[in-house]
Amino acid sequence: MWHDCPGVNGNAMAVRVYPSVGAIDRDRWNALAGAGNPFLSHEFLTALEDSGSVGPGTGWRPAPLAIEDGDGALLAAMPAYAKGHSQGEYVFDHVWAEAFERVGGDYYPKLQIAVPFTPVSGPRLLLSDKIYAAPLLQAAERLCMGSGFSSAHATFVEHSQVDLFEQAGWLLRSDLQFHWENRDYRDFDAFLADLASRKRKAIRKERAMAQDGISIVRLSGEDILPEHWDAFWTFYQDTGARKWGVPYLTREAFDMLGERMGENILLVFAYDDGEPIAGAMNVVGAETVYGRYWGCMVDRRFLHFELCYYQAIDFAIEHGLKCVEAGAQGGHKLARGYEPVETVSAHWIADPGFRSAVADFLERERKGVRGDRLFLAGRTPFKQSLS
Repeated sequence: MWHDCPGVNGNAMAVRVYPSVGAIDRDRWNALAGAGNPFLSHEFLTALEDSGSVGPGTGWRPAPLAIEDGDGALLAAMPAYAKGHSQGEYVFDHVWAEAFERVGGDYYPKLQIAVPFTPVSGPRLLLSDKIYAAPLLQAAERLCMGSGFSSAHATFVEHSQVDLFEQAGWLLRSDLQFHWENRDYRDFDAFLADLASRKRKAIRKERAMAQDGISIVRLSGEDILPEHWDAFWTFYQDTGARKWGVPYLTREAFDMLGERMGENILLVFAYDDGEPIAGAMNVVGAETVYGRYWGCMVDRRFLHFELCYYQAIDFAIEHGLKCVEAGAQGGHKLARGYEPVETVSAHWIADPGFRSAVADFLERERKGVRGDRLFLAGRTPFKQSLS
């Protein structure tokens, strides 16, 4: 689908809604996405498409928007999906959907500007220049109005782009995650030295109990073999069945991620007598370790914390990375050195009355989130001078 949009600086432009990210040239897409956040890469997004994790039958229909000049050069783009439900987003709007439908509205379909199943902040507007932000957001709004979508939702917007959405009149929503910050630690013990004595002892005890009698192996790139993905798929299914009912990713998705971006994948496996009993999958960016999935076949105390949190910290320190993001929610991360960080989403609502109601809700919610963050920030395990 093509339509003209207002030019910028006298240059003619057109907006195209592509049927998939895979329909856009990889190099052109990656040039806009940059190399810092692997979830925005052509490789990651097309692995979801080609594996059937998004697309027909999933409720996630790819609809990436692109702005191109008269010669077909890609000026801006956004990862976008027509959604028939609110699953796999981690920014919960089920109450909005129910409220709108109670007064006779149709909340679905909606437009989701996001990386599917991935609560990781990053750019949602892929721009060759900031001047294309407003036309791109206007294109998303026109797509919603022309397609009968109730709304558009950009989730986990990186902080440097929040102003672009706000200037366009989108409503902002805040939430909290827990991230670990590398304060130039030389090793894990140096990190522990920053903690209060009681918390330091607790973490050492947890690690000793988790590691007792097992071996822990890290795998990346060509070291990840099909047998490792087979084992991890078993772990992932177990966790997915308990959390979501049906796992979001297909088995093929893991093979494709390994093939297309294996150097960005970090698997951490626990073995007992040579058999894998648990595993965690991380994605490694330019400065950050992103914890994504975990699963186990045995109930072993503190093993989840070891594989998902402490091993990620170890890896970040060893490789000079600045941060570990361990996924959505999880107040239990606080005691393990992960600190509260604000995340932001942006929302455009077509119906004026519904928009006004959502705006009121968000104003009240923001005050609560702000209070929660202040409360949690005062209860980190760090010594008082570092809090």
